[in-house]
Amino acid sequence: MPTVGVKRDLLFKALGKTYTDDEFQKFCFEFGLELDEVTTEKQMITKEQGLVEAAKDASEEIIYRIDIPANRYDLLCLEGLVMGLQVFMGKIEFPRFTKVGPVGKGAAPQKLIVTKATAQIRPFAVAAVLRDITFTKDSYDSFIDLQDKLHQNICRKRTLVAIGTHDLDKLQGPFTFDAKPPKDIRFVPLNQEKAMTGEELMEFYSTHAQLKTYLPIIRDSPVYPVIYDANGVVLSLPPIINGDHSKITLQTKNVFIECTATDLTKARIVLDTLVCMFSTHCAKQFTVEYCEVVSASGETKQYPDLAFRKETISVAETNAYIGLNESAEKMAFLLNRLLPTKQTAPDTLEVEVPPTRHDILHACDIYEDVAIGYGYNRIPKTLPAKMHIAKQYPLNKLTEQLREQIAQAGFTEGLTFTLCSRDDIATKMNAQIDQIPAVHIANPKTLEFQVVRTTLIPGLLKTLAANRKMPLPLKLFEVSDVVLADSMSEVGAKNERRVCAINCNKTAGFEVVHGLLDRVMQLLEVPWDRQTGYYLQACDDPAYFPGRCASVLYKGAAIGRIGVLHPTVLQAFELTTPCSVVEFNMEYFV
Repeated sequence: MPTVGVKRDLLFKALGKTYTDDEFQKFCFEFGLELDEVTTEKQMITKEQGLVEAAKDASEEIIYRIDIPANRYDLLCLEGLVMGLQVFMGKIEFPRFTKVGPVGKGAAPQKLIVTKATAQIRPFAVAAVLRDITFTKDSYDSFIDLQDKLHQNICRKRTLVAIGTHDLDKLQGPFTFDAKPPKDIRFVPLNQEKAMTGEELMEFYSTHAQLKTYLPIIRDSPVYPVIYDANGVVLSLPPIINGDHSKITLQTKNVFIECTATDLTKARIVLDTLVCMFSTHCAKQFTVEYCEVVSASGETKQYPDLAFRKETISVAETNAYIGLNESAEKMAFLLNRLLPTKQTAPDTLEVEVPPTRHDILHACDIYEDVAIGYGYNRIPKTLPAKMHIAKQYPLNKLTEQLREQIAQAGFTEGLTFTLCSRDDIATKMNAQIDQIPAVHIANPKTLEFQVVRTTLIPGLLKTLAANRKMPLPLKLFEVSDVVLADSMSEVGAKNERRVCAINCNKTAGFEVVHGLLDRVMQLLEVPWDRQTGYYLQACDDPAYFPGRCASVLYKGAAIGRIGVLHPTVLQAFELTTPCSVVEFNMEYFV
């Protein structure tokens, strides 16, 4: 779920009303959104980088961070958010977005010609022009931020669609979308002074914090996509970077937007969203100048689409799905808070789906908007039409029973993070990460959360380290899941419910955790027997003290470990007191 940060004062000014934080949070919920956090730019930088110095020049203006549903691309910027909220409040009617021809007598529309060579790498392109647009610092920042949000969301990190925006007054049409060998492409990238070839550009941005992520999309291709104007000026090298010659500034009045793609449908959605949101800043609001795109086959099409399509829904079915009993007139009124709607028959509503709502694919998507218009909290609670007899999941039932019994044995329960660092489960436990069946996070945001835990021990050791000032003994336990990579599983990984307990005292107290293991087995009615029950067998594990470790076996199968932790493990977790631990898989007893 993407999060959008908007300046509070700017938002309230656009809405024409001031709210308290609690009032705005309730208002967001009514609209189907969630106010995630009230913060400032300074606090955000300090939190993300952990450096007060880095945030010393940052603004302290209040920022609302709002969680937006992943399918609502139209709400990913201030303009779209304000438009949606104003329609919801009934302050304005839903805007009529229209595409218009070029201004001036005999003026021809801008053309984007797609060559056959692009089929090798990025075959589709769409384009449009925003005329007589007026940027302020805030609207310019919002324009750039929306492109970034779309790139991360529907564009799938530019693999499906890449957006390029240019100052049209610095360029000369028609434009050509071509694909050429990297050594044949040469231009000055955005915010640079030196011209580079495609090969040099790849090398130059290989260490760039943001752009290096996108280089693999085209790096190994024999040709790179590139867009030229009529004078041979490079507009952009999608999906990497635009050219510096046509960069947009606050003084830009006419914006040429091009979207190159591997998925034409996604490109049309992205273009519609971008032009609809920022046509509000044009001299003629909600109008967009179309462009003609000539495909490699010679077919000419006009973009953007800006199509309003009509859908019909049954009032009775809508009531039944949501659990309401509203008349057609009342339902049309509710739905008009989100979508243009009119009643066409006693039981039928005609809904006009605007070009900003590409998330509406089926009647059920319209039912959701009816529920939002009515108010989630006002929907009456009813008993299910069919009777179902539920029972507790056996593994969870046993988990709850063991938690209670272990707590009664004198242990304190901990609830630790499911994600941890690679060092936590490997280096600190005297193991190699490549020998551990861990599930790795593809793009970890912090060093603390890189993998899913494969053992409960590090989490409890961290808890002990954070409570070192507490009087000894410290006895902690946790009954929770770990995740192990498993190539035989449908999803490549499996969950495993484990019991883990740690005793921390002046002496290791191996007998304490051994006693707890015996108590748990007694409760599970598992005898001490090599064939039908459980027993211990000496083993070596680098995380445990030599000669002080044993495998817990159940019916001959190893289900866990028990022993005294190695001093280097304790030192790695900043502990100076001996610890004994037991950890085993409890799923064998369900």
